[in-house]
Amino acid sequence: MNQNFKNIDVVIICGGQGKRLKQVINDRPKVLAQINGRPFIDILIDRLLKYGFKRFILCVGYQKEKIREHFREKSKYFEVLFSQEDTPLGTGGALKRAQPLIKSDAFLAMNGDSFCPVDFNNFFSFHTEKKSFLTLLLAKVSSSKDYGTVELGSSFRIKDFKEKSGSDKEAFINAGVYLMEKSVFGKMPKKEAFSLEYDFFPAMVCEKIYGYITDGEFVDIGTPLRYEKAQAVINGR
Repeated sequence: MNQNFKNIDVVIICGGQGKRLKQVINDRPKVLAQINGRPFIDILIDRLLKYGFKRFILCVGYQKEKIREHFREKSKYFEVLFSQEDTPLGTGGALKRAQPLIKSDAFLAMNGDSFCPVDFNNFFSFHTEKKSFLTLLLAKVSSSKDYGTVELGSSFRIKDFKEKSGSDKEAFINAGVYLMEKSVFGKMPKKEAFSLEYDFFPAMVCEKIYGYITDGEFVDIGTPLRYEKAQAVINGR
């Protein structure tokens, strides 16, 4: 069944400095990096628009004015709001800062520097059926040596997060896309700056959080090598 996503908020975390990418892109924030002539953030949002999402909250920090300027004209066609950090807050702190802007009870959160195709109708249905307050999109990679991995138990419940091990084995990884209920904020650390990936998610394995597996190929643009790969994989779509 197709979901009505026009009232579901999307929070995109795009405040990172992209230090590892600066040797190839140093004049703009990472989310504005060009993929075959198109800013990466436009590719992400265009895909979301096709599913009916209409309201986007961008967590901005590094070179935030360039991101604001980029959306000055585009926001005529959909709603864009900005949650601003003046000092780095990490992915968790940035998301927590955006809480007052989020209207919908369930919302989509995602990293602004990675891409992984998924059918959002199926993703949302899975989240609802599991009565989950937090569902992570998981991608399968043939070699996990460059990534932390996610271990699943029965019924797709997440039972553990593993740091990078250098292993060349097939594994599931966090694809940087999450469905969350607003109740998630009550479980977050009290401190202002923290990481979703390292501080929050691992602490939630004692709760019932779930992983939804996609067969889409995961790519991110965090390093020059991955940025080059993204040019070929995404192909501006």
